[in-house]
Amino acid sequence: MESMRAELEVLRKERQRDHEELMKEKEERQKDREEIMREREELMKQIEEEEKSMGGTTSTTQSPERRGTSGMVVASTPASARAFLKALDTNFSNRAPNAGATHMAYRSQGLVFADYGPRWKLLRKLGNLHILGVKALEGWAPFRTVELGHMLKAMHDLSCRCEAVVVAEMLSFAMENMIGKVGLSRRLFEKQGLESSEFKDMVVELMTKAGFINFGDFMPSSVASWLDFGGVELGMKHIHKKFDVFLTKMIEEHKAESYEQDKEKQDFLDVLMAEQENCRDDERLSMTNIKAVLLNIFTAGTDTSSSSFEWALAEMLKNPKILNQAQEEMDRVIGQNRRLEESDIPKLPCLQAICKETFRKHRSTPLNLPRVLAEACEVNGYYIPKNTRLAVNIWAIGRDPDVWENPLDFIPERFLRGKNTKIDPLGNHFELIPFGSGRRICAGARMGVVFVEYILGTLVHSFDWKLAHGAAKLNMDEAFGLALQKTVPLSAMVNPRLPASLYVAA
Repeated sequence: MESMRAELEVLRKERQRDHEELMKEKEERQKDREEIMREREELMKQIEEEEKSMGGTTSTTQSPERRGTSGMVVASTPASARAFLKALDTNFSNRAPNAGATHMAYRSQGLVFADYGPRWKLLRKLGNLHILGVKALEGWAPFRTVELGHMLKAMHDLSCRCEAVVVAEMLSFAMENMIGKVGLSRRLFEKQGLESSEFKDMVVELMTKAGFINFGDFMPSSVASWLDFGGVELGMKHIHKKFDVFLTKMIEEHKAESYEQDKEKQDFLDVLMAEQENCRDDERLSMTNIKAVLLNIFTAGTDTSSSSFEWALAEMLKNPKILNQAQEEMDRVIGQNRRLEESDIPKLPCLQAICKETFRKHRSTPLNLPRVLAEACEVNGYYIPKNTRLAVNIWAIGRDPDVWENPLDFIPERFLRGKNTKIDPLGNHFELIPFGSGRRICAGARMGVVFVEYILGTLVHSFDWKLAHGAAKLNMDEAFGLALQKTVPLSAMVNPRLPASLYVAA
């Protein structure tokens, strides 16, 4: 008995030590974000000022502030974005090489960073057919409903205990499992706890490091290969190892389960692995390609969407009138005797307007992933040499006073009147391109819109929301990273609005 107690005590101390190390890592990451935040704000202001003085297009190929040996242009108005992403889309179809793609994304072997060509087209086609396209999204709608049921039950339980809901943690857990079901035929995590929290921290760390300015990206390869300013690349390699261990374990478990079970329907990983036998060399997928695609889906699919939910809820809690209007609309259309369904969304223009306004004001990626020019061209009177990088300043377009009235205010009604009613966020209207546009538009754009509208609508319809310390103390600061998250995670009290029977997980 004594030996058992001793063993348990050792295990307890080990877990305590692990927890302390994890908390220490979190504190260090937070300090890193705060240190870089000022640099990011200064850079965004500098870019915006340059763009305004040059008619919406900043050219660092002609400016004295040339970025190393690589030229860059930044488009920051709807007109300049259209010129690049529509008229010159083919010329800007490749991603610019960068340290993040090399050290964290399997040397650009996935869907996000791969060069435009046969393998990228195959990955895009498979993604649309099996997980990201209209029919695919309709096919796995039941998984979203089930996971949302689990989340509603967990939130209902917290309400019964008078405990606050930490929105980002709850949403990330639900989305990880939604994507796990369609990608791997299983939930990624059965319980919300240390394991799921560590995974979320890994995703946030990767997205934060992906947003770092790495000076080596603008240096000749002969110099960049041995320079690592600030240890940026070392940190990228460290988080890559963590993800590689996680993905390798996930794939091996999937292989074992697939061998034991006779599946009626293939999941996305089954589809990807079948392409290892593709007879065409330029389309055949390697295990590295497969891991890179899974990394794309589990990071971009969870982090960017959860940040959009969080910003939308924060804005509504800051402006309770908007929250009340959304709930009144839902009560008229849906009532309070059933949960919101995805088929209800076209009948909820107020909800759709709130989502669009969130995409406008709080786009999760303020600068889109840079593309690179294949052949020299001329845009807006500027000669742009071959291999120049292009970045679209989505943040500036969404806050441009020449495009939007009172751009710093959260006003969903702007999408309920006049010409703005026809604007959609899927790359067709350059006033609002949260997912980019053209060939390299975010592959998960449609999925992102479905996620945000359905989950946000369900949370608003199912609960009354209240800030523990009032709207005056609500922190609306933006954290640094590739995805624009809140510096202080949103935490709120909820009260059920529907019958208790609707908060039971399916």
